[in-house]
Amino acid sequence: MNIQPSGAVLGASVTEIDLKAPLARGDFAVLLRALGEHGVLCFPKQFLDAPALKRFAGNFGGLHVLSAAKYFVPGLPEVTVLSNIRQDGKPVGAADAGQFWHTDMAYNRVVGFVNVLSAHAVPQRNGQPLGATAFTNTQAAYEGLPQALKNKLANAVAMHDLNQSWERSRSERQSTRPPLTEAQRREHPPVPHPVFLTHPITGRKAIYVTPSYVTHIEGMTQDESRRTLEELFAHVLKPEYRYEHHWTVGDVLMWDHLGTWHNAVADYGPDEPRLMQRCQVMADRVFDPRFLSDALGESAVTP
Repeated sequence: MNIQPSGAVLGASVTEIDLKAPLARGDFAVLLRALGEHGVLCFPKQFLDAPALKRFAGNFGGLHVLSAAKYFVPGLPEVTVLSNIRQDGKPVGAADAGQFWHTDMAYNRVVGFVNVLSAHAVPQRNGQPLGATAFTNTQAAYEGLPQALKNKLANAVAMHDLNQSWERSRSERQSTRPPLTEAQRREHPPVPHPVFLTHPITGRKAIYVTPSYVTHIEGMTQDESRRTLEELFAHVLKPEYRYEHHWTVGDVLMWDHLGTWHNAVADYGPDEPRLMQRCQVMADRVFDPRFLSDALGESAVTP
């Protein structure tokens, strides 16, 4: 296996590995470390089908299971179809979402750990790929914060709420989705997470708040919370912390939710097809020191 860093603040290309084959223990350890170090890993020319994608992603933790059959590959509720394609007037899979800065599943008590996407159709215009995925490095961003702000927020907790992102989509992006029902609101109540999360693989701090889900910082007035969050958001989105992946059909891209934000770049039209299959890996194992010790050996980081 060959891992070639992008040279940017995030990203590496991983070759000389077949993701269709069972993942050897040593290779898993290498990939887990690389994920913590580089944040975004691209495996080019893999052309994974849905069952192989599920098998590979499942090495990293439990997979999120969808309940709506129209959004997943038939028989595989762990594999979401993300697409702007329509057949017979109906959308194929879920709408191509994520066109705002966020980190997945931060509104859950058990948050997201890894996204794994396989590219089946990439929009093109004038020979150039469209629909890139942009990232920002929240571990590097933490290190660049003023020390006074690090001290102020060292033990701070922020509230994350799915409803905030849901309503923003409805109002700002003209989404046709209905409001969350009362049952959905009860299923996804606001949850607290530390403003500065200790990354379980690297042991480094990461800024774990995003404009999409965070409503406020506990213990602050509304104005102080808003100003502090705006300062953090602007800092994380500085150009020096940013990286962009431009897709090619056959790419498998995986990224770490705990140390990055991402944003799907919506620069293509409905007649320029984009089709991805995705597995969402939950952070149900990676914070367990026993899991990390077993995966990484004696040098595993224990926060």
